[in-house]
Amino acid sequence: MTASEVAFEQTDDESAPSSGRTLILRNSARLFRNKGYAATSLRQIAAECNMKAGSIYYHFESKDAIIMEVLRIGVAQVFDEVRRVTTELGDNADPHDLIHVAILAHLRALHETIDYSSANIRIFGQVPEHVKQAHMPLRKEYEAYWQELFRRCQEAGAFAPDKDVRIALFLLIGMINSTLEWYHQDRLSIEKLAAIVTELFMKGMS
Repeated sequence: MTASEVAFEQTDDESAPSSGRTLILRNSARLFRNKGYAATSLRQIAAECNMKAGSIYYHFESKDAIIMEVLRIGVAQVFDEVRRVTTELGDNADPHDLIHVAILAHLRALHETIDYSSANIRIFGQVPEHVKQAHMPLRKEYEAYWQELFRRCQEAGAFAPDKDVRIALFLLIGMINSTLEWYHQDRLSIEKLAAIVTELFMKGMS
């Protein structure tokens, strides 16, 4: 279980409020990922949870409230893991190692966890504008964390001083997130994929 989910897993009793909330979120994330935002109804979510449709409102006031929490957990899962692995390397980490573990952590969060992270990426463009705006501060915080990693690499001489790290970040995250559309673990290990992405990126930034 990730740190971002702990708040929703207070008990194993699925009839309890916290467990019912978690059940709704997990099934919603999977439905949103597979069907899209508009095509997923509260009735469908309730059916996946073996609940009556009205029971959803005991935990969430609307479909938008559900999607806002799914989006939050999706970013939090990735952010928590990237922050953990980069912190473990310490302040004097080799720049190549620093970027490699961050890329690997982001990839693993996308491909080896439940559906929150991939739902976030696939449906963010579909949700109402007010949902997007409410979600932006956490996205910006995650981007700022990567910018700090890039700053450390630039100060260590691993990135050329004339490189635009802001554009580089958007390209890197976009490249990683796009693996949801084509990557299959039976053809290439997640570790090998991370090594390839790291090598391409670091060479391009040097």
